Amino acid sequence: MADKAPTDVNALSFEAALKELEAIVTKLERGDVALEESIAIYERGEALKKRCEALLAQAEERVEAIRSAEGKAVGTEPFDSNT
Repeated sequence: MADKAPTDVNALSFEAALKELEAIVTKLERGDVALEESIAIYERGEALKKRCEALLAQAEERVEAIRSAEGKAVGTEPFDSNT
């Protein structure tokens, strides 16, 4: 990322945003980043997190639309990761 300008967060796919966010978290957890760079990549990480959340919300809306019956939403069910 140091050689080129970062890609606009809003142009990233979910997978690309998540991959970059994971790289930022790893870099910050190592703790070998200067303070100013830490702040800059933390801010980028926040933007990436918001992008991922927005894309997940859009996907959820699409799934709800698919689940609708005769134009009426049938509702949503909580996700159970234990099943």
